[in-house]
Amino acid sequence: MVLFSSLKQTVIKILPICLVFSVLSPLKAQIKEETYHRAEYFLSNNIQREVYHLEVIPNWLEGKTSFWHQTYTEHGKRFFITDLEKGETVEAFDHTQLALVLSKESGESIETSNLPFNQIQIKKDGVISFEWKNKTWTYLNGKLESKQKLEPESRTYSVSPDGKWKAYTKNYNLFVLNQETGEEIQLSFDGKKGFEYASFWGWWDLIHGENGERPDHFAVNWSPDSKKLQTQIVDLRLAEKMLLLDWSQDQRFRPELLSYYRGSPGDSTVVTYIPVIFDLETKEESKFTSLTSPHFIGTNLRWDEAGSKLFGVRMHRGYKQFDLIELDPSTKEIRPVYSESSETHVSNPILKRLKNGQFILGTDHSGWNQLYLYDWNNGKLINPITSGEFVVKSLLHVDEDNKVVYFEASGREKAVNPYYSFLYKVNMDGSGLELLTPENSFHEIFYSPGGRYFVDNYSTIDEPTHSVVRELATGKIIHTVSKANHSNLLKRGYQSPRPFTATAKDGKTTIYGIYYVPTDFNPRKKYPIIDYTYTGPHIDITPKTFKAGIVGLQQPMAELGFIVVTVDGLGTAGRGKAFNDVSYNNLGDGTTDHVLAIMQLAQQNKFIDIEKVGIFGHSAGGYDAARAMLLHPDFYKVAVASAGDHDQRMEKAWWPEMYMGYPVGDFYHEQSNITNAHKLKGHLLLAHGGIDENVNPSATFKLAEALIKAGKDFDLFIWPSRNHSFGRTNGDYFTKKRWDYFIEHLLGEEPIRHYQIKTD
Repeated sequence: MVLFSSLKQTVIKILPICLVFSVLSPLKAQIKEETYHRAEYFLSNNIQREVYHLEVIPNWLEGKTSFWHQTYTEHGKRFFITDLEKGETVEAFDHTQLALVLSKESGESIETSNLPFNQIQIKKDGVISFEWKNKTWTYLNGKLESKQKLEPESRTYSVSPDGKWKAYTKNYNLFVLNQETGEEIQLSFDGKKGFEYASFWGWWDLIHGENGERPDHFAVNWSPDSKKLQTQIVDLRLAEKMLLLDWSQDQRFRPELLSYYRGSPGDSTVVTYIPVIFDLETKEESKFTSLTSPHFIGTNLRWDEAGSKLFGVRMHRGYKQFDLIELDPSTKEIRPVYSESSETHVSNPILKRLKNGQFILGTDHSGWNQLYLYDWNNGKLINPITSGEFVVKSLLHVDEDNKVVYFEASGREKAVNPYYSFLYKVNMDGSGLELLTPENSFHEIFYSPGGRYFVDNYSTIDEPTHSVVRELATGKIIHTVSKANHSNLLKRGYQSPRPFTATAKDGKTTIYGIYYVPTDFNPRKKYPIIDYTYTGPHIDITPKTFKAGIVGLQQPMAELGFIVVTVDGLGTAGRGKAFNDVSYNNLGDGTTDHVLAIMQLAQQNKFIDIEKVGIFGHSAGGYDAARAMLLHPDFYKVAVASAGDHDQRMEKAWWPEMYMGYPVGDFYHEQSNITNAHKLKGHLLLAHGGIDENVNPSATFKLAEALIKAGKDFDLFIWPSRNHSFGRTNGDYFTKKRWDYFIEHLLGEEPIRHYQIKTD
């Protein structure tokens, strides 16, 4: 009793001193500058120089048996040429010598390790040419010459295949000039502002002021015999604009009003396209008003090989049906060749016309995107070319003489990541399916059409890239170009992202993800975990290749002291229609699978602090990040949502109408971040570019207003001069803002104020 009483008195005496000390001491330890340096190292501008021979992107030369590529080596940036007939890959020129003569000719100091251009041309005689400082330079055997760079060819006109006619517009009408006689012929007469011939609406077109002129565009489609012109009328008469205010211009003391046309889901007041054909011999104009479509869909028509008819895919609004059509300019008949519909959405089909009156179509009507052979004249199925529970991703090449089809697909190989892409060949009758790239990796294929070879960059997130050249017919490797060397990263303690699987919200489907650890990782420590999100559903974002594993937003974030996870859940792309359709009418539930995956991962790894979970994303990922905080407020504690489309009713029309649903229903309202703002519990940073014409900042402002009305604390960052592109992998001001938000609110440390990210 005496001992306890004495101890109690001692505690009472010490306690006030401890309280005073805690008040005077910093509440948080400040993060060290070295931590920022570790993160900076993995920004894309830096990291791609640290990994040698990361990949080979070929630029095929005439003859298609040689190509050049640019990469980084231990000597810096280098250009190589691969000659398949010689079986060698060598430097395309003497980089040291070129740097010396370029320094002498330009008067600037040029580093041998970093020549100031990324593209070259190689002529038959070995002359190297490149563009720099608004000049075209040519180099051979130590001699360097330059001349003023030619102005790019005008895009305001188009010359017919036979060279006789020049098409252009004046006062919104279409004209042609006979270049042999000088005669000018006006083809259309009802064009005017807002009803404009031979044009298109550019996705990023901005108009200065509400009634200013939009950027010029010109587009016509000549028939092979130069006797007809197919184009379209851009009808803006009923279209409504979206507005932006640019506050960032130094020379202005009032904001500049910017406007642009961008239809939102369900809008009827949108820009439309009307296909039109002109016959130059009769001067007849034919409008095809029945094919009028919103500008975000359009109808891409092509001339057939004979040049007598046009064909293309017509997508219906809502993306629930497409029609393959043929248009006869002489009879004005529109013939439906093939149609396909779905209760959810149809994807843009793969289409290849063949010389023998048949065509190859790739669609997912079976539930899996597969290839089929049809008769063009009657639209009837001849035979399936591929079948099974796997996804044909692209049609690489068709050898019509030998009736062989080459295609890329994923999900066919057993006990392999279902997202890995492989190259196959199959006979046109569906027999003889053969795998040409057997390595258990993701294969990135670069084929030169009409050639005998293709470049294959195969890798996984933890296996460096092998860059090889293969024979198309057999898949046989005929030349090894390079293998990626990441020894610089290993010296710094780098560990490749670690793959994992989890069970999805349906309780049965396996979903795939990866997680990143910092280079100073200690498995005996506890780490907060951050979810990098973009639930699609038109893509899958979890890196599959070695390059994607190191060039991204995740590893820099991990270096700050986090585990960073990326997951492809139900509703994303790449694994069949049923998998993808989970997100239909349901884009707001994409992060539920992330919650389950993180919980399962934490059960297997004690170094994950499941009580400290954050999330970030950009664009649709920005919607996800904010949505996760509102849908799972007790799980996610911190979020950074940048450029978010927080209410799909305010987004550009094509994406939500295809994947969320058309017409617009109550589910849009129910899954809006704005209407759910009152559910926020944790720390949320909203960010947007002030002149973002892709995702208008109005959605972020409306979410901010809803949060204010709900009495919720949050943070808001607006970058006045930026459009949709900020916070990317190369690092910028917002990158540190995002880092610091998690450092402070999830890691519990104090960021360094006014520190500027350092990149090359």
